[in-house]
Amino acid sequence: MGKLSTPDWIREGFDSKADWEKSRGEKKPGKKADKTFKIKICPECESSEVKVVLTGDEGKGDNGWECKSCSWKGGDIEEKELGEDEFLEYLDKMEGK
Repeated sequence: MGKLSTPDWIREGFDSKADWEKSRGEKKPGKKADKTFKIKICPECESSEVKVVLTGDEGKGDNGWECKSCSWKGGDIEEKELGEDEFLEYLDKMEGK
């Protein structure tokens, strides 16, 4: 085993490793810049009033989703990914209904 050495971020006077990486322009791989939110959309009427149906034996249900607006039932559900600003606009729109 070799000697332990002081990390570069401490030697350069930074308070944390994150501050040091930020000053050097380094980003963590796989990290998204913005938060994303996922909403379920009905494939028939484009409504977001989609709920999970829990009936029968666990894991053996064939119709897993149901739309409250058009009474559609099925397993093929659309999922929409929204950014933070888009999601807030979506929530404001839903409150107005």
